Amino acid sequence: MSQSDENLRFTSALSNFSIKDFWREHKFSYMMLLPAFIVVLFVVIYPFFYNFRLAFSNLNMYNMRQFIQSDQLSYIGIDNFIQIITESSFWIILLRTVAWTVINVVAHVGFGIFYAIILDRDLMFKSIYRTLLVIPWAIPQYIVVLIWKGMFNFRYGAVNLLLRKIGVPGVAWLSQASTGFSAALIVNIWLGIPFMMMIALGGLQSIDPNFYEAAEIDGASNWQQIKHITLPLLKPVMLPAVILGVVWTFNNLRVIYLLTQNTLTNKIDILVTHVYRSAFEFYRYGYAAAFSLIIFVILLVWAISFIDYINED
Repeated sequence: MSQSDENLRFTSALSNFSIKDFWREHKFSYMMLLPAFIVVLFVVIYPFFYNFRLAFSNLNMYNMRQFIQSDQLSYIGIDNFIQIITESSFWIILLRTVAWTVINVVAHVGFGIFYAIILDRDLMFKSIYRTLLVIPWAIPQYIVVLIWKGMFNFRYGAVNLLLRKIGVPGVAWLSQASTGFSAALIVNIWLGIPFMMMIALGGLQSIDPNFYEAAEIDGASNWQQIKHITLPLLKPVMLPAVILGVVWTFNNLRVIYLLTQNTLTNKIDILVTHVYRSAFEFYRYGYAAAFSLIIFVILLVWAISFIDYINED
């Protein structure tokens, strides 16, 4: 069909389109979607545009009363954005956030696929192993972080007690920036592996066993089967999980904030924890709103670029 025929067909369909007929045909479907749309409107869309409004203001603790009384903001243009990107601390925190995200996602995907491959084989007590490996994902993250914070205690924590038993001196995990960041990585990697493992396990179970049988007949080793069959066929399943993992890890507030509260405050912050402290500890609401928009733009640009790369590939 030529382009002119397609244009003619589209024009004809558009001329025959009737809003009343469309509404009569799809009325029930849209009525069922209405509650979800209302929730999204008030929970996502309205806060986003309200945050956009605050980003161009100098709202803070000192002029909050004036704002509450008059509902009027003092707009300062893009001064908040200029202040953020000209601060040396912003670029340091950004690099730390990128390192945090890359290390975590690589570990999540690597260990997740490794455990999934093991659980996909015939093992005794497979259901028990699978349950144990899912536990970190099932427990509320707030509780998990507080448990790990106790385990990293220098004197009484389980981690240092174990190190001392094998002859290694105890480490002051939550007293120095380098060890504190390492502790946060350990906790978040432990938390994120089960999600990637379950996604990979679902993908493995959808792969046709005939591929492996044919590879064994051709004399392929286990590693060659993983490299040329398992990983390529897992790619369509894992790519959306990687996108979600990057966004979740990039915006993970709880682990670093709760683990370093009152010990390493501000020393190993990533972007989202810096925004949280700016808004709820230093009461710089306009500054924090602008910072959150910058985070949104960074993730949006990354997601679009990553999706374009996938489509080209």
